[in-house]
Amino acid sequence: MKIPIPVDEAAAEAHHPSRKLDGSGIGINYADVYVKALKVTMPDGRKVACRRRGLKLTLTVGDRSGEGLMRRIQNGPDTRQILREALVEAARAAGARLSFAEGSVILDADPVD
Repeated sequence: MKIPIPVDEAAAEAHHPSRKLDGSGIGINYADVYVKALKVTMPDGRKVACRRRGLKLTLTVGDRSGEGLMRRIQNGPDTRQILREALVEAARAAGARLSFAEGSVILDADPVD
């Protein structure tokens, strides 16, 4: 089941380190605004939520959860890429798949792999 989750990229871009420095080197403020949008209820009743604690992102899809780390050396220096790779890693650990489109994140909660 693929679910598009709308993300307010303009609000996230306002907190991007190129516009507003946060001192983290990986865009923590940008990640916080982006991750806040990933809280929805799917049509089948499962809840999707994402939260950040330090460099760790935890994505929960129904009763499954997965973690991903924001790695600057491995996935940087682009802060957008660091966040996307951490979200993909967390989704994979939760048994789901994420892809990115302009203005939304597409969650495939039941991949066929």
